[in-house]
Amino acid sequence: MTLALRRLLFAAAILPLPFASSAQDWQAKEVVKTYAVSGTTGPELYTSIGENGPKIGPTRTIAVTNYDLKWRRNYVPEGTACRLVSAIPFLTITYTLPKPSSKLPASTEALWKAFADGIRAHEKVHGDYVRQMTQDILDTTVGMVVENDPGCRKIKEDVKKPILDAGLAYKAKNRAFDEAEMAKGGNVHQLILALVNGR
Repeated sequence: MTLALRRLLFAAAILPLPFASSAQDWQAKEVVKTYAVSGTTGPELYTSIGENGPKIGPTRTIAVTNYDLKWRRNYVPEGTACRLVSAIPFLTITYTLPKPSSKLPASTEALWKAFADGIRAHEKVHGDYVRQMTQDILDTTVGMVVENDPGCRKIKEDVKKPILDAGLAYKAKNRAFDEAEMAKGGNVHQLILALVNGR
């Protein structure tokens, strides 16, 4: 369930924008992808997840949340200084979730629904963390001023520090969440036991 962190793309462009983005000014696009699992019982479905689930490095997992983040930023010279006046994020969050390849028996269907709903809710938390990271970057970079930078070159380097800090905080939050959810007695651990043990 660890969130795969493969792509964090920042694109800066010097374009005139009328305002600085806030939480109300942007929205993330969400994409849901599925991979097929087979079986008619909980244990069979979970075995199929282990065989077909998305990979994080060499390890297969139940589900993955990926994201692609690009930016349009408006840097404006102010005398000999430069200000980041506004920024617009273009964020796509992609959830990859398991889906049975055929109709399940009624008893298994109920078990699967509880499992799948729980896994989806888990991944949505990862998506919320991505949104928060993006907003944190907005909050800590828009309005930044760098003196003696009339060509707006130095500010593009300086803006990387708060971006890195937000990314590190995001990774730490994800790691702590996964560890708690997957620990013995944790939410994901309980979802797996319920599916496999039929309770």
